[in-house]
Amino acid sequence: MTRFPPPPDGTHPPLGFAGYRSTTLRAPSQPPVVLAHRLTEVTGPLLGADRVGPTDHDLTSQHAGEPIGQRIVVSGRVLDSDGRPVPDTLVEIWQANAAGRYAHARDNWPAPLDPNFTGGGRVMTDSSGTYSFTTIRPGAYPWDNHHNAWRPAHIHFSLFGTSFTQRLVTQMYFPDDPLFGQDPIFNSVPDAAARQRMVSRFDLAATRAEWALAFTWDIVLRGREQTPFEEPHDD
Repeated sequence: MTRFPPPPDGTHPPLGFAGYRSTTLRAPSQPPVVLAHRLTEVTGPLLGADRVGPTDHDLTSQHAGEPIGQRIVVSGRVLDSDGRPVPDTLVEIWQANAAGRYAHARDNWPAPLDPNFTGGGRVMTDSSGTYSFTTIRPGAYPWDNHHNAWRPAHIHFSLFGTSFTQRLVTQMYFPDDPLFGQDPIFNSVPDAAARQRMVSRFDLAATRAEWALAFTWDIVLRGREQTPFEEPHDD
């Protein structure tokens, strides 16, 4: 197994974080038991380009009508610890709509659903490790973690290698969000510099004239500049 430089302490959030209430129910109370990977875990399912549909990269064109909200392009590169591109990686996103509501049966806060936006997409990185999505800027939404709690606008990202054992999950935020200070998920990453690696940057050069604003966000899998993930991966 290839050894990569470990990320500095504070890159990844702890599995249990006092400010994030639901982790008290979800976080393990005992040390993990490492099980050997068998053929099923290593070889399946197939996660290649055949899993990507023609409109999966453009969340604004997946329905007959136009979704409501500000169109944005979110793009970047998936990189290893040495800054080299990681091609042929399946990148998936899911997000709330412009009103901050997910197209999910359990999301019932009184914000409008958008019949032309379901909030899910996927692409494969190309030979330069690049991914790109066209979507709608998500809205903030309330949740029950603490009094008057609101989640900053964010997009969930999932990355797959060649099997389910090679999955990483993280979130991308937008610059200068006023809700950062009171969001325990964002602040569960101990190191302040690591938290900023989850924040995208506005990219005027990538903006599509008269169509969509653009944000750039690179995902670094290993090393000192590693993007924070929901669980640590150091080797």
